[in-house]
Formats: sequence, structure tokens, C-alpha cells
Amino acid sequence: MKFTFKTIALACITIGCGGLAVQAAAQSRVYRCGNEYTNNVSRIEQGGCTPLTGGNLTIVRAGTVRTSSVARHPSTARRIPLTTSDATTPKATVESSTQRTRDEGARGILQMELDKATQRLTELQKEYKSGNPEKLGPETSNHQKYLDRVAELKSSIARTESDIAGIRRELGRSGG
Repeated sequence: MKFTFKTIALACITIGCGGLAVQAAAQSRVYRCGNEYTNNVSRIEQGGCTPLTGGNLTIVRAGTVRTSSVARHPSTARRIPLTTSDATTPKATVESSTQRTRDEGARGILQMELDKATQRLTELQKEYKSGNPEKLGPETSNHQKYLDRVAELKSSIARTESDIAGIRRELGRSGG
């Protein structure tokens, strides 16, 4: 069989038009039924669906949830004991001396943070003077600025006290 330019062009046009027809059939009208998007006729006939107009709709499916073989096959649950770790997952082991060194470093950092927060609290309390701090330059003529600074000092003291309590809790957990 002899192929000419005309027959090849005609074949390409025919295949192209066929592809467009398939694509048009695949893009049937999409409806929104509540939080569901569908082109399923039986669902649309149930009612409560509105047709979507304009633009394309892209649906991203959520990732699959992996379950253990015991969860997938409940009949084997009686024979296979459940463990807290998966045998296929390699566990990193740390020598006790290395872990102890890390823990001591973490406690040292927490202690430094506690010292800084305690020092900051002392400074704030000195400035606050039991709710009567000294007025600064522009606060002498603008009483609202003074009240705002007093309120800010009070909230800073409360925040710092909360920080200190949190650091002490963490030190208690780590044995420090």
C-alpha cells in the first residue's frame, strides 16, 4: 500500500477528531451535591445538586491510611501478639553515656533559660514598683501613656512568671 501525504494527513485528522470526541465524552457535566462533586446520574437524580459552571475542577484524593496486617485480617489477631514497635522499622540506639550527656546539655540550657527569665522578672518587678512605676518624660503630660505602660509591665511580669513556671516543670521532668 502506498502512503501519500493526503492519506497520512487524513488519518491524522481522523485520529485527532476521534481523540477530541473521547475527551468531550470524558468531560461530562459535573454537579455539586453538598460537599461531593459528581457526574453520577443516579446521585444527581436524588436531588440537592447544582451544576458547576466555568473553570476546571481538580480533585485531589487524600492519602491512603496504612494499617497493620492484624487490623486488615482480624482473624489473625488471636495468633499474632501486638507489639509497640514495627519489626520492619529500624530503631536508632543510643548508648546510655551519650544519652546522659545529651540530657545534661538540655538541662544546662533549661537552667540558663531559667536564670535569664528570673533575672528579667526581677528587673520588671523593680520597674513596676508594686503598680506605681515612675513616670517617664512624655507620660507626665499624658496619663494614658503611663497607664498603658503600667498595663504592659503587668502583663510582661505575668508572662515571665508563666515562662519560669514552664521551665521549672520541664526541669522537673528531666530530673534537674
